[in-house]
Amino acid sequence: MKISNALIGTGCLALAGFAQAAETVTIATVNNADMIRMQRLSQTFEQQHPDIDLEWVVLEENVLRQRLTTDIATQSGQFDVLTIGMYEASLWGEKGWLAPMTDLPADYAVDDVFPSVREGLSVDGTLYALPFYGESSMTYYRTDLLEQAGLDMPERPTWTQIAEMAGKLHKPEQEQYGICLRGKAGWGENMALVTTIANAFGARWFDEQWMPEFTSPEWRKATQFYVDTLSSYGPPGASSNGFNENLALFNSGKCAIWVDATVAGSFVSDPSQSKVADSVGFTFAPHETTEKGSAWLYSWALAIPTTSKQKDAAMAFVTWATSQAYASLVAETDGVANVPPGTRASTYSEAYMQAAPFAEVTLESLKQVDPANPSAKPVPYIGIQLVTIPEFQAIGTQVGKMFSAALTGQMPVEQMLAAAQQSTAREMKRAGYPK
Repeated sequence: MKISNALIGTGCLALAGFAQAAETVTIATVNNADMIRMQRLSQTFEQQHPDIDLEWVVLEENVLRQRLTTDIATQSGQFDVLTIGMYEASLWGEKGWLAPMTDLPADYAVDDVFPSVREGLSVDGTLYALPFYGESSMTYYRTDLLEQAGLDMPERPTWTQIAEMAGKLHKPEQEQYGICLRGKAGWGENMALVTTIANAFGARWFDEQWMPEFTSPEWRKATQFYVDTLSSYGPPGASSNGFNENLALFNSGKCAIWVDATVAGSFVSDPSQSKVADSVGFTFAPHETTEKGSAWLYSWALAIPTTSKQKDAAMAFVTWATSQAYASLVAETDGVANVPPGTRASTYSEAYMQAAPFAEVTLESLKQVDPANPSAKPVPYIGIQLVTIPEFQAIGTQVGKMFSAALTGQMPVEQMLAAAQQSTAREMKRAGYPK
């Protein structure tokens, strides 16, 4: 059949118009393994939504936080989907910078999401981000190395016990290091861990009048412990290591003990990623004088800025990536143990519990954490490994650099804590505290 040139031209214009109608959703996310998996599996979403194109911006954690904070504060609207945590969801939601997560699809089953995670991502009962995964912190250890050394890991170890074991397991000449801990500067990197250590030693960021307490005996003891332990029994260059760097070290067999996010459970126990998958033990995060605040609560979540011009398309993606259907897709493609943990009750099925040796500790830790009571002493803030006030991001970043400097020996602990005290007190006074 002969088709006229006029018809061909009309058809091409129609096709071009259809192609142009596809909406581009720009997603900013962190370079953690779960998000890399999400990017890979998002081909399924694009097949289901041929009118939506996904554009990915994948960044290292500190860089992501900086880019997103600048973008949201200036309202420049570079991104349609933001990967943020409970800190940003609470503060940015309250400022009206994030689209509320209302009118969710019936099959989204929002009641399936753990209440503690929902509350952490809400302001006055309104969700401002949907959780991709939730986490606490836990202790990972090499069962084979402990057995060879005649050591037993307590179910709920103290930091003192952890340090003693790390000393006995430290064999740097064999590239076997007693312990790996976060040293990379950043309020969400080293300070997340350091703050839980401080909590465990009975310290707090601020007293009830919002005065910082870095010169307290508890902070001095916790900081000296952290610096001494990691300097003595950690890997070289520990001040450059964050979550991803320590995960790589542990999976390559170079760390005997590692204390970090529960989300790493699926990676360290996956033979395709970890050389030591068959000899990893899991137990609770260490405490010391108290268990309050010794394990953190966090969620990497997906939010939509109010500046997005593709809100409906962005919402379609966000609800898909945090849904039960996505969890099922991960289970089918990558195995049930790799389902994003810590957000939904339905994840913790009998099949998951059997497949994921870390699941029980993760679930119990998430049940026990209490962001409203993170310290043995009363505090005026909410947050375990962070303080949910707008000023904390800048303060935590600055203090994180100081802790990293103490770790490298550039500043003695006493001098560093005095500097942290002075710097933080100045910033809080400038911000008008106490309010």
